[in-house]
Amino acid sequence: MILNQKLKDYRIILASASPRRKELLAGLGLSFDVIIREVEETFPSHLTREEIPLFLAQLKATAFNANEFGEKSLIITADTIVWLNDKVLNKPKDFQEAVKMLSKISGQTHEVFTGVCIKTNTLQHTFFAESKVKFRQLTLEEIEWYIETCKPFDKAGAYGIQEWIGYIGIEHIEGSFYNVMGLPTQMLYKELMKI
Repeated sequence: MILNQKLKDYRIILASASPRRKELLAGLGLSFDVIIREVEETFPSHLTREEIPLFLAQLKATAFNANEFGEKSLIITADTIVWLNDKVLNKPKDFQEAVKMLSKISGQTHEVFTGVCIKTNTLQHTFFAESKVKFRQLTLEEIEWYIETCKPFDKAGAYGIQEWIGYIGIEHIEGSFYNVMGLPTQMLYKELMKI
């Protein structure tokens, strides 16, 4: 693999508990370790749109000293948000909040922003990707069945594009599908190739 060859001297750390990010990074052909540090994911209230995940990706990176894993280590952090009607839709706390979120998304176009931070002992670089997702009108029965079956409580906006709700609900995507999953792989590949 081209990228794996280019970064062969680096120990790559994915600082994310997300199984989707793990799957997507592996799909780029990289060998890496997953190391998670708990960070309070709060952000200043004046931030909007892409500013929020960029801030949070950088915040997650501050939990790591790039040298702690050796001189040639590379840490990747990311954060994804759903943005609808000038408001952020985070991960739902419970079933009812998930129903509310999916009811708001139903029949609407929303934006998904992912901020990514790449950190080594010589650089820290952040970038973001934006995708627009249009859902058809969902029934309450569909929304409740999806939440009961897939339990999307670890997902921004209460849904996973790669799950049943994505199969039956999404009419149109503008931008990266993988960004909506949680990691803009094409952009990440391009940025990692610059190192």
